[in-house]
Amino acid sequence: MTILLTGNKGYIGSVLGGVLTKKGYSVVGFDTGYYNGQELYPIKLLARQINKDIRDIAAEDLRGIDAAIHLAALSNDPLGELSSDLTQNINFLGTVKLAKAAKTAGVKRFIYASSQSMYGIADTSHELSEDEAGPYGTTAYAKAKWNAECELKKLFSSDFIVVCMRPSTVFGASPSLRCDIVFNNLVGSAYTTGEIEIKSDGTPWRPVAHVLDVSNALIAGIEAPRELVNGESFNIGIPNGNYRIKDLALAAQRAVPGSMLKFTGQHGADARTYRVSFKKILSVLRNYYKPEWDLDRGGKELVDLFKRINFTKKQFSGKACNRLPQIRYLIDTHKLNTDLRWII
Repeated sequence: MTILLTGNKGYIGSVLGGVLTKKGYSVVGFDTGYYNGQELYPIKLLARQINKDIRDIAAEDLRGIDAAIHLAALSNDPLGELSSDLTQNINFLGTVKLAKAAKTAGVKRFIYASSQSMYGIADTSHELSEDEAGPYGTTAYAKAKWNAECELKKLFSSDFIVVCMRPSTVFGASPSLRCDIVFNNLVGSAYTTGEIEIKSDGTPWRPVAHVLDVSNALIAGIEAPRELVNGESFNIGIPNGNYRIKDLALAAQRAVPGSMLKFTGQHGADARTYRVSFKKILSVLRNYYKPEWDLDRGGKELVDLFKRINFTKKQFSGKACNRLPQIRYLIDTHKLNTDLRWII
């Protein structure tokens, strides 16, 4: 089977491409290359690489493709807020354009990497099921993900399987590491500065999942029988996978013994708090998705990576591991225009 993997050079994609290749799939990467040159270690070479903006997807890009896993997007809330119009054009319109082109080209499966950010500011008295999502997200990123899911579910049929996977906040080692996401940030801070500073009161909830578990959930969308997944959304996570920020901070401190943990409460209680149910994926896809990673194992993996590559504070806080500074750098140096199109 030949799989098109969009965003293959990003945080999840640079891990997922290697997993797919190891499982024997032929993988065609599709990535515009915003983060080229920032890799902490080499990305696994794929069968073929297309260097192209998702907004420019064309029929010939999909020739010979059996299934698509779509990761390419402006990848988090701060980056999404760089321009709500760009987020709409790339994350929503680009996704719909790709899916329609894939269906026309005879692609059999379309696996969409959606987001749990669409749960927004939620009632934390219970864990939210997939049916409790909606246009509640407070950011352009969250709204684009929700709207894309709605449009994609109009396209599925018996010969075009559409699956929407909603990852928890991801953590863990990757060639294209991100330190602008919560657990990686906490461990990276502890390792490079010896301190973990929490500016909220530490009470907000966050669901988290390791990048390899997320990768395997996306692959489950490819491998599970049609009747289990077609037209469905799944929250990707692990058993007991909801944590308070203070619990994540304590796990980061365990990963870096001797690091100092401080709660300043400067920002009070963060309004972004939600607990998510993983019952559906852990039951419906139990034969295809079997998560293996917890916080302590993931924290150790990150520290081992940091030691191996002599990870520095500059890498941790700079454009190497943070998406928005890299995009701003490319704009400021006139490599990208304000529409995030390449100039050179």
